[in-house]
Amino acid sequence: MINKYNKLTFRQIFLIGLMIFSLFFGAGNLIFPAGLGAEAGENLWSSMAGFLITGVALPVLGLVSIANVSEDGNTENLAQKVHPYFAKVLTIVTYLSIGPLMAAPRTGLVSFEIGAAPFLKQTNLGIGLVFYSVVFFGLVYYLALYPNKFVDRFGKIVTPLLLVILGIFIVTSILNPINDFQLPQGQYASAPFLSGVKEGYLTMDTIVSIVFATIIINAIKGLGEFDQAIRKNAILKAGIISATFLAFIYLGISYIGASSSTLDFASGAEALSGVANSYFGVSGNFLFGLVVVFACLPTGSGLLSSCAWHFNKTFPRISYKGFLLFFVLFSATVANVGLERLIQFSIPVLNVVYPIIIALILLSFIDKYITCNTTVYRSVVGVTLFISLNDGLTEFNSNWDYITPFVNLPFSDLGFSWILPAIIVGVVAKGLSFIFVKLNNE
Repeated sequence: MINKYNKLTFRQIFLIGLMIFSLFFGAGNLIFPAGLGAEAGENLWSSMAGFLITGVALPVLGLVSIANVSEDGNTENLAQKVHPYFAKVLTIVTYLSIGPLMAAPRTGLVSFEIGAAPFLKQTNLGIGLVFYSVVFFGLVYYLALYPNKFVDRFGKIVTPLLLVILGIFIVTSILNPINDFQLPQGQYASAPFLSGVKEGYLTMDTIVSIVFATIIINAIKGLGEFDQAIRKNAILKAGIISATFLAFIYLGISYIGASSSTLDFASGAEALSGVANSYFGVSGNFLFGLVVVFACLPTGSGLLSSCAWHFNKTFPRISYKGFLLFFVLFSATVANVGLERLIQFSIPVLNVVYPIIIALILLSFIDKYITCNTTVYRSVVGVTLFISLNDGLTEFNSNWDYITPFVNLPFSDLGFSWILPAIIVGVVAKGLSFIFVKLNNE
């Protein structure tokens, strides 16, 4: 029976917030803020202001948007107004992208590169990655078998330990910085805010949010059969708690990157590993290795659990455990491609999917105050897809650009060429719909 009267306690909401933090805070959340800090230098804070929009604010909006349109966290509901078939295809592409094809393998790769690689000889890295993938994804499989225990395991245990260890590194870097902030590099010199916004793309958290909504809604249901209004309110509050912790940790990690840029490492992962060694020696690498494992295991478990749940619901003849085992084995295999190659492959796909997800999330909120009919949804998503597909193809091959030879869209150099056309088309579609309704009524 649905409980319409009892409310979740603050402690329960707080633990759900910590669970959300642990689900979101995975591989990219360590790599990209550190790399941003090293490149942004003196422009760190304006860059991080942009990063927090796509790395914190939009993911919380994503969670709430799914709670608004679905009682069970069904991601397809977000795009139903475009077309049911489009919703199915987009959902499948999204789950596969943030699951076994990209984000899930990246959790294993990053944890290996930071937590295990520093202790191995260069000649043993290949076999080390294979062995590590087996162990890591074995643990992911075990944890994902019991998603109803995520609140207890992640909210009560993993996240507090993660925050304590990260806090030690952040406080140490503030009290004893390796160097002063350097001059900003590349686009962080000319457009730090928008560059930070784009860097937030690479965490994948906005896409991940609409997938994790299922786990979070089911976790709240597990605490009592609360009605949808109570669940939505709880998700909003827990999301704010999670966002607060994420924002502080992101700012701290980016500060570590900015205050250690003279160490001159090739990636954010190498920089963090080098900083840990610089401050605490070999024990620092071990301690930071624990941070990475604590960060990546919950995220990997949540991603593959969500994927297995969705595909089991879509194809019920195959069990949840069957899908989970397949996705875990596939992720372990993909993980051995290597971190940099995996990120290079993920960027074009993100350039296509991310704008569509963002457009749908924003439309779902606007729809609560200004009715957006099918025409508005299809117009906005259509033009967004047309432009974002061009951006994705151009990432693969610059000769495949079918827009720039004819028109230079604003913000195209930063990957945001879809924003202004989507706004214009949405306003026009809404205006025409309003006029047609008025004419029909007359």
